[in-house]
Amino acid sequence: MDIKGSSAIVTGGAGGLGEATVRRLVAAGAKVVIADLAEEKGEALAAELGDAAVFHKTNVLEDADVQAAIAKAVAMGPIRLAVAVHGGFGGGGRTLKSDGSPHTLEDFRKVVDAYLVGTFNVDRLAAEAIAKSEPQTDGERGLIINTASIAGYEGTIGQVAYAAAKGGVIGMTLTAARDLAVVGIRVMTIAPGTFVTPAYGMPLEQLNEIWGPAVPFPKRMGLPAEYAQLVQSLVENSYLNGEVIRIDGAIRFSPKAPRG
Repeated sequence: MDIKGSSAIVTGGAGGLGEATVRRLVAAGAKVVIADLAEEKGEALAAELGDAAVFHKTNVLEDADVQAAIAKAVAMGPIRLAVAVHGGFGGGGRTLKSDGSPHTLEDFRKVVDAYLVGTFNVDRLAAEAIAKSEPQTDGERGLIINTASIAGYEGTIGQVAYAAAKGGVIGMTLTAARDLAVVGIRVMTIAPGTFVTPAYGMPLEQLNEIWGPAVPFPKRMGLPAEYAQLVQSLVENSYLNGEVIRIDGAIRFSPKAPRG
């Protein structure tokens, strides 16, 4: 699929993996809506990128927010891509805490809402808009890329809610691709391993000291630019559909995460 001259929406586009994705898509000739709750960062990024990007404050759980962000993308050109890479809450804690009290249902729901329900909300509303775009080669209209995590396969202790949410994103990939095949929309999921993002709140050197030894090769954390590079590869290779791709340096989480 050729993204040049088309538009895209990136939820969570104001920082980390999302920011790198926005920059990569703009460099490839796309117009991009930065959909995020981080207003200051999003506005600054849009201003830096000029006419190629706009910011829209977006809560992925609010239909009106997502629809308005998509409408901005449509106004910039035929929408062909949605990348759901927004963040949310932490892992949520253990099923039973050290004092014997259970994981709160409210916290579990918050995590699942942010990562799973929010992702599906973006998917369904973006699919509605992309389906109205004129088809390209092979009848392809566009692509939806979701972001899972390798925690969706082997979550560490204290990640039960996060693992459930990301496992849900993994689980709906093939079904969504089958659902949307009739309108020429592909669905792919990226499952990152340990990537450098602002959420860690540590400098790169310190993060690599903690996580590098756990990664078979290369012995470091992943870089946002590498996630963004994979996004572009998925866009350009139209035979990739209904699959989850791990990008993790061959790491497999052990029960306990490394501590810094």
